[in-house]
Amino acid sequence: MPVKEIKGTLNRVLEIDLSLKTFSIIPISNQLRQMYLGGKGLGLKLLYDRLKPGIDPLGEDNLIIIMTGVLAGTSAPCSGRFHAVFKSPLTNIIGSSSCGGSFGRQLKSNGWDGIILRGRSDKPVTLRIHNDKVDFLDAATLWGKDILETQAIIGTEKQEALVIGPAGENLVRFANAASGQRYFGRGGLGAVMGSKNLKAVVALNGQYKVVPFFNDRFQKIKTKANKYINQNHMSLLMRQFGTAANAGPIIKNRMLPVNNFTCGNHPEAINITGQKIKENHKTSYHTCTPCSIFCGHKGLFNDKQVNVPEYETLALLGSNLGIFDPNDISRFNEICNQKGMDTISAGGTLAWVMEATRKGLVKTDLEFGSPERIVKALENIANLEDFGKQMAMGSRTLSNKFGGKGFAIQVKGLEMAGYDPRGAYGQGLGYAVANRGACHLSSFPVGFENLLGFLAPDTIRSKHRFVKFFENFYAAVNSLDICQFTGYGLTLEALLSRMTPHFVLRFLMQNIPVLAISLVDFSIYPEFFSTVSGIDLSSKQFLMAGERIHILERLMNTNEGIRKVHDTLPERFLLEAQKDDPEKRRVPLEPMLKKYYKLRGYDEDGIPNQILLKKLGI
Repeated sequence: MPVKEIKGTLNRVLEIDLSLKTFSIIPISNQLRQMYLGGKGLGLKLLYDRLKPGIDPLGEDNLIIIMTGVLAGTSAPCSGRFHAVFKSPLTNIIGSSSCGGSFGRQLKSNGWDGIILRGRSDKPVTLRIHNDKVDFLDAATLWGKDILETQAIIGTEKQEALVIGPAGENLVRFANAASGQRYFGRGGLGAVMGSKNLKAVVALNGQYKVVPFFNDRFQKIKTKANKYINQNHMSLLMRQFGTAANAGPIIKNRMLPVNNFTCGNHPEAINITGQKIKENHKTSYHTCTPCSIFCGHKGLFNDKQVNVPEYETLALLGSNLGIFDPNDISRFNEICNQKGMDTISAGGTLAWVMEATRKGLVKTDLEFGSPERIVKALENIANLEDFGKQMAMGSRTLSNKFGGKGFAIQVKGLEMAGYDPRGAYGQGLGYAVANRGACHLSSFPVGFENLLGFLAPDTIRSKHRFVKFFENFYAAVNSLDICQFTGYGLTLEALLSRMTPHFVLRFLMQNIPVLAISLVDFSIYPEFFSTVSGIDLSSKQFLMAGERIHILERLMNTNEGIRKVHDTLPERFLLEAQKDDPEKRRVPLEPMLKKYYKLRGYDEDGIPNQILLKKLGI
């Protein structure tokens, strides 16, 4: 089949009705593209226009929208990503997730910027997409098989697939999906696919090739971007140790979740650092395409060559459960990967059960530091067996039913990632106001509070401004759909940032945040967008697009009932200090939240005001 060149984007989305077994084309205007970019942003806009508030997330009316960004299919560094948006069965608000793997690039090669999945098949089905054709294949023989078994049957020759496992079929509220050996769907994408009887979406090799609209300019920007990444300290740390590189500074700053966030460090914590894992488990690169950071690694665990657990997995399925042996954590990780479950929510839920068991709220045999019981519990969750049927609902539902809300470590129903906010107050604010729940990646202020040391972690000064800025910035980055980890290199290695002494940057960020933010040079991102798509986009427009995307998501959540009362943290962080913290820190959330609301343009109950919505064209 002859190759057809795509000049950046075809601006069309494939809409598939699983109930009627039909499909159609949705055109995307250049104006919509400029306003919402692609990826998460365009996905949210399409969802907003189609999804009625109040619907059952596991009902027929929910939608799954999978979107690529304009960089998908190009050689831009770290651009092998795509996004899914949907209503979450775990949180009952808008869910979103980003993924590496090759499915997004493969979908683009078929001439589609994204797909909208609606309705519900009357029996298990696999979708097969090949250029302008969609086949609805009987998946009865695949139903019940785990992700690895399903992938082996489907095969990988000339095709890429999104696949769910038994957890998704059984509607585990934090079930996810797999693209090759990359996993995504925090908030229960796998369960939504399962509710639609959708076992897999397969994209064959397509006939299209992405060509940047202004290729000469694109190549120059790509060269500069790779140079910045290759000289950046944080990028090189992740290249050497994977995301487990974060463990060292987090342990040093007493922010590691231990035994359901009761402590911030442990004598055995060094075993889960990137340095120790590299030393003891013979790690090597196993990364997305195309990537310049190489944070994905494989290693030898339990005499098998498997994915090195990400930092979040090492923390939530490791130290937070009283486990510090990477071989044990790898076992838990592989069970989640085979069954199709989010490791963060699985770990957060198990930690709640362990503490609730100790306090007599529930009767289980789970306790901190019990690896064999954790293995059994994970299998029970995926298969809805014994108390696993209760755990499959997540920690918020469990605590609402049995008590213990104060130590259910979740926000808006989404379990918290591996950074204790008592050691980084800005991260506490970021968790509380993140649109999808306790998401560390929405603004990630801990990167500047602890990993880089630009912001004092245990003060509230300037935190509301940086949370807002990074929420807007990362919303835009996730809509361009380039890896968030590029943010270190593509901003900190720009000339002004690189030449300014660290102590000056620290002073400005701490004391004159408006000036510090105005000096951030992130122009490479809109330049990538413009050179690939052919649509002019300035740095100001890029950041405004990010704000528009973030506020649209907030509006969708307030339409689902989210208010100020939900923008909070578990009592553990507001009222209790870590057992091993000599400073007895607690998160002073309320004053930061008040300043954040005013800066954002929200009313006293956290709802975006009409002036803001009008300014952004929502």
